[in-house]
Amino acid sequence: MLITFESKVGRVTLFGDVALRLLKMMGNSGTVPGALLARDIPEALDRLEAALAEAEAARPPAQASTSPEDDDEEKEDRLSLRVRAFPLIGLFKDALKHDCDVLWEQEGEAPLKF
Repeated sequence: MLITFESKVGRVTLFGDVALRLLKMMGNSGTVPGALLARDIPEALDRLEAALAEAEAARPPAQASTSPEDDDEEKEDRLSLRVRAFPLIGLFKDALKHDCDVLWEQEGEAPLKF
């Protein structure tokens, strides 16, 4: 499942499990489809940043691998939630600058309306 976030200033698509986790970190219920009003973005971003910092601090340090297959899996695991959240954070910051709401829906549903 893919979830697309969209506002008048841009669009970001994330894997569903990552998107739902980030929504919950922002204090949202994780309901899809959903929306965040421009006036609520600053609080949501603050919550998200705090939760990402906490998750990053709780991550165990990377360990040396023993085989090439382990290297590929390790690279995937090291792709932190903060890295995955980066495009979404950018979208929310741009929406805030332009006083835009952000809508999200599961990919394949009816197009988002503003």
